[in-house]
Amino acid sequence: MKRLGIFDKFIFILNSIAALALLLSYLVPFIPPKSFPLLSVLSLGVPVLIILNFIFFIYWILRLKRQFLLSFIILLAGYTYVNRFIEIGEKDTSEKSDFSIMSYNVRMFNEYGWSPRKDIPQLITDFVKEKNPDVICMQEFYIGATHFSKLYPYHYIKIKEKNSEFGTAIFSKFPILKKHSLYFPQDGNNNAVYVDILVNKKDTVRIFNVHFQSLNIKPGIEDIQKEDSQKLLGRIGYGFSLQQDQVEMLLPVVQNTPYRKMIVGDFNNTAFSYLYNLLKTEADLNDAFMQKGNGFGKSFDLNYFPLRIDFMLLGQKLKATEFHRYEINYSDHYPILSKIKL
Repeated sequence: MKRLGIFDKFIFILNSIAALALLLSYLVPFIPPKSFPLLSVLSLGVPVLIILNFIFFIYWILRLKRQFLLSFIILLAGYTYVNRFIEIGEKDTSEKSDFSIMSYNVRMFNEYGWSPRKDIPQLITDFVKEKNPDVICMQEFYIGATHFSKLYPYHYIKIKEKNSEFGTAIFSKFPILKKHSLYFPQDGNNNAVYVDILVNKKDTVRIFNVHFQSLNIKPGIEDIQKEDSQKLLGRIGYGFSLQQDQVEMLLPVVQNTPYRKMIVGDFNNTAFSYLYNLLKTEADLNDAFMQKGNGFGKSFDLNYFPLRIDFMLLGQKLKATEFHRYEINYSDHYPILSKIKL
């Protein structure tokens, strides 16, 4: 530090703060949010912390200063974290698949006018027709969108609240053998549904469509900046605590599934969270994005912030042969699609 100028000393202080924050974030997947709600909020900031530390690393390299070691060591220590954030390089997609599945939070097909566009329902419908997935799981599905029942012969739509107009839905080209729902006791329309489908007339696959506790984050950075930061952090921390209750309800159902299984949906949390880590490790699941994805995998339309909060987690008897994310602005989420091999 003695050999650094005043400006570089200031930069190194900022670097140290970013490095410490990233180091603390490595603990978040292992600490229940109920124990430290505010610490769990760090899971949302990991993408930015990784980028910041990489920028500091490059800065010190260009300056030929040994201070580059700080961010280098922190990034190296969290190498597996970086893989959850970004996948680099083309993946082999030549392997044949048995079915395709899409997950999409459709934001009620713009029923409440979040977008000035009146053609959102038709745009989403046309998009689904174009991609033609064998199974589609929707979150925030509006019950007025009855035409999807005509596109897919088998479906399950679950509305949690009696007077609600939206819920969670699964549409399938394959026969649905059984339909199940998991009631989250918390207020709101978040819930989980799961179905057993018969793929290609021979194999049963259980598909979970989950919509964990919403954090009510508006997609515009300017909206977040207007909100009181203490209230925002408190609300997010509380939301993560509710998510812990929900995932702990879901986990034993997933673990006791006798068939091939996969979980898709809107987690309202990142790949650096307790929720994601608990499901992935305790239920022995693989992330389809990490198998066949490319790039950042951003699935939530938050300006300048690469948040991946929509997932497809596969049991060991399933394998992704392709993974795609479609950056279309028909909702505040981007749809994701994967082709699956049994």
